[in-house]
Amino acid sequence: MSPVIETDEQRALRSAVAALGKRYGRDYLSAVIAENRHPTELWSEAAELGYLGVNLPEAYGGGGEGIAELAIVLEELGAAGCPLLMLVVSPAICGTVISRFGTGAQKRRWLPGLADGTRTMAFGITEPDAGSNSHRITTTARRDGADWVLTGRKVFISGVDIADETLIVGRTQDARTGRLKPCLFVVPRDTPGFGRRRIDMELSGAEKQFELTLDDVRLPADALVGDEDAGLLQLFAGLNPERVMTAAFAIGMGRYALSRAVDYARDRTVWKQPIGAHQAIAHPLAQAHIDLELARLMMQKAAFLYDCGDDVGAGEAANMAKYAAGEACVKAVDQAVHTLGGNGLTREFGLASLITAARVSRIAPVSREMILNYVSHQTLGLPKSY
Repeated sequence: MSPVIETDEQRALRSAVAALGKRYGRDYLSAVIAENRHPTELWSEAAELGYLGVNLPEAYGGGGEGIAELAIVLEELGAAGCPLLMLVVSPAICGTVISRFGTGAQKRRWLPGLADGTRTMAFGITEPDAGSNSHRITTTARRDGADWVLTGRKVFISGVDIADETLIVGRTQDARTGRLKPCLFVVPRDTPGFGRRRIDMELSGAEKQFELTLDDVRLPADALVGDEDAGLLQLFAGLNPERVMTAAFAIGMGRYALSRAVDYARDRTVWKQPIGAHQAIAHPLAQAHIDLELARLMMQKAAFLYDCGDDVGAGEAANMAKYAAGEACVKAVDQAVHTLGGNGLTREFGLASLITAARVSRIAPVSREMILNYVSHQTLGLPKSY
């Protein structure tokens, strides 16, 4: 496989997922949001078709493919107007971390359910006082006999209300140095001391955001995923797929907005010709398309490198892909709304809500400024300012 040209199997997957997305579409997702429920029908059908676990090992019920294929699934659902945010979290982050670093028992316990959609897992890293600085994470885990005891808080954690477990990033003390090091723990939703509070968001989405509290949450030894001394490696092994999938989410959203604008510009006639014949309308739409295509190329490169096992190369490319996709998405949505004029702000055309949603792709899971910091330091070798 080339990082630029998709295989026949990948193109077939893209076509099949696009057909599934078309059967549901934006109207379905809008109804789900209005009814304050979850897109269970789409999630279940995607699971039955094998799309949710396409990146997970065949030995545990997955498709045996990679992040490249899972990104195709999310992008095409997004392009149809019905993206599934939990694809980013459950199979991409949590599934990847467990399949790469979990014990045999952990893989047998969690991966089959993640692959067939009967189990979902949330991911908790962001904290109120840490923001983009993961080194300031204060959720701590201490040993108590054979158990672990977790204490701390998390914010902006997606889908906790429907997740069976949450993969929590905490910090343990290194006995040799006394320093805190990151570690990952699977916390079942009904564990005593594990509380959640929904955050009231202006953003309309099927997946809700939560603040989590961990008040002396006691976990058995096997709740720790992988090696206690390899927490940082394991963490970034989950964050690179997260960035690739966020790029896919943004590209899909941008493609959906652009397609609505193109359809409108092709038919809407105010003077003698459709407005799409005027370069003031046509050229910005063409530029939006180019930006989305360029972002997709970087996303494909990042997924290719990750699936080949090049974590360092994938880290750089995934950050760049997420940055490019976020910028392209915001511009595409803005231009789509502008193309429709007043109609772009009506519920009928369904674009106005994307203005807020598109901003998320610039902010989460890492801000564009932090990506620019990464490229400045890691790629260009410039000194840090912090």
